[in-house]
Amino acid sequence: MVADDSPGLKSLEALIGGSLLENLSKLSSTCLAIPANKDFHFLCNFDEFKLRIDEISGSSQCVLETIGGFCRKPMRYSGDVVGEDAYDWLVNLNDEVLQRIDLDLEDTMKKETDSKHGKAKVSFHIATIKKPQEEYKILVNNANVPFEHVWLEKKENNLGFIHPLEKLSVMDFVDKDISEMKPVEPLSLEGIPFKLVEEINDLKDLAAKLSSVDEFAVDLEHNQYRSFQGLTCLMQISTRTEDYIVDTFKLWDHVGTYLRDIFKDPKKKKVMHGADRDIIWLQRDFGIYVCNLFDTGQASRVLKLERKSLEFLLKHYCGVAANKQYQNADWRIRPLPDVMTRYAREDTHYLLYIYDVMRVDLHTVAKEDEKPDSPLVEVYKRSYDVCMQLYEKELLTENSYLHIYGVQAANFNAVQLAIVAGLCEWRDRIARADDESTGYVLPNKTLLEIAKEMPINVGKLRRLFKSKLPYIERNVDAVISVIRRSMQNAAAFEPVVQSLKTWHPGTVENDIGGVRTTVSHGSGKVSVDVSEEQSGGFGALPSKRKFGSENKANEEVKVSKSKPACVSKPDEVIILSDDNDEYGEETSEPEDAADSVSETPFKGPDVSINVKTFGPDIIVLDDDDSDDDDDSDNDSETGDGREREVERMNKISEQQGKFMSLKPGFLNI
Repeated sequence: MVADDSPGLKSLEALIGGSLLENLSKLSSTCLAIPANKDFHFLCNFDEFKLRIDEISGSSQCVLETIGGFCRKPMRYSGDVVGEDAYDWLVNLNDEVLQRIDLDLEDTMKKETDSKHGKAKVSFHIATIKKPQEEYKILVNNANVPFEHVWLEKKENNLGFIHPLEKLSVMDFVDKDISEMKPVEPLSLEGIPFKLVEEINDLKDLAAKLSSVDEFAVDLEHNQYRSFQGLTCLMQISTRTEDYIVDTFKLWDHVGTYLRDIFKDPKKKKVMHGADRDIIWLQRDFGIYVCNLFDTGQASRVLKLERKSLEFLLKHYCGVAANKQYQNADWRIRPLPDVMTRYAREDTHYLLYIYDVMRVDLHTVAKEDEKPDSPLVEVYKRSYDVCMQLYEKELLTENSYLHIYGVQAANFNAVQLAIVAGLCEWRDRIARADDESTGYVLPNKTLLEIAKEMPINVGKLRRLFKSKLPYIERNVDAVISVIRRSMQNAAAFEPVVQSLKTWHPGTVENDIGGVRTTVSHGSGKVSVDVSEEQSGGFGALPSKRKFGSENKANEEVKVSKSKPACVSKPDEVIILSDDNDEYGEETSEPEDAADSVSETPFKGPDVSINVKTFGPDIIVLDDDDSDDDDDSDNDSETGDGREREVERMNKISEQQGKFMSLKPGFLNI
């Protein structure tokens, strides 16, 4: 915006001989008043009329060009007169200016409100930070092909990879003698050495230190908003005597080299909290695969604590009140502020002591309840399953547009659905090429709003924006082109619209006597997950677990569960308890940003339950920090009732039609 007393504005008013507002009003009236028909061309034969029109056109064009220069939006003027093109341009420019004023006022009012209530806001996204991928020359492969686990052996059929844990047993990691163990009290943050690891020599020293200890605590800080697959920003490691923070940006190509074997070593205990996503981030960014994990988040569930978050554990066991507002911070920032350094250290500094106390508590519970399967063993089973996850890259498939959360409940017609498909493919291409999240390029809510309104010109498109979207601003003409071309392909989406109309409203997940049944709409299948009974309520995980060292060679127990990871196979629906939200971990984006980042494959109707999206291909059901999953009230249901319900769900699934598949690239843009 130009200030009222700015030299530029005074120069402009001097040029046009009056106030800017008065002349803009005259200009708009003139643009509307000029007849665009045969009468106008007839009147142009008269010299007096033609002379007057030339005067108006000349001064008006000069004003428009000057305005465009100030707003950095030059007018694309063509023709001999100021007509409809100029008017449309002026209207669009006016819309944009008003929108900017709106956003600035909204931002100012929000800051004033936060200041009034004493809220120190921690920004989840600082736009001025240079992308680490560029700053530190971090290479990523966003090609639309499956992720290759190059550090793992391939299976004989070449259809998967062999995790190092498959050669080990859960019982190899279980502590043998807990009864005589005494927890080691942690020193204060100020009373223990701290090292920020930024150089290769420092990383070598850290590796040497970890090689000399039997256990260490680990945590990661992550950013999902400004990269396509996500980016590990920091790695925190604590031993009994020292704290470390590894700047993974500066040592990106070296972290795996020096730490890979240490994390894989089955003789060294790794203690983490809510490690579901940390495990796959380590695989994706550094080729690190974890063996011998104790997840304090899983332990809190087995112990049925009041809450499962790390914040709660710090308060409960250590009397430390953690400042959790920094979990929403932009961890790409460098240099790291002192308050964020302290927060990062707290995530691992006390974790080994919590690990000690929890093992004692688990041993005590086993003696009191006389359970056949030790609670401590149960924690290691669950931690084993967490480690067995393998990272999978999000892929653009022929039905990706149907996986955007909310699209199937929107009741879109063929034209609107075609626009969703076109924009989904467009933003995926942009995001992969520029290493941005699809939500940063074009948020889900905005994409669906565009499809709903079907704007076919720039002015109407801009009026839909409720926030600043840099990629749309820079590519507004391309977006309009995508919309128009998509609309021309609308007929191909009619069968999809008809298929969507056959879905019946309902929930995707039902608890029937403690057995979870999930209908995968469109696949004709119902999966039955009995993980509640088998593992005491832990969110389901696909695993191959070996129990008992004497049966390593031939005793393999396969548990069919869904997978709590940030990514999944493109055609899977993944639903799990919101462990990490309870943990208070890694929810680094606020609600609007989380929606922006996540592209949730979701087949079937919309679900009217508490659903949170955290990343590609994942739906998280809010557990609300309760222990209901461990003590279901439905356990008294009979087996016959379960079978009838499963049969009913199968019949519903069989009645569903199949979606028509459209190949990516149908827009040819």
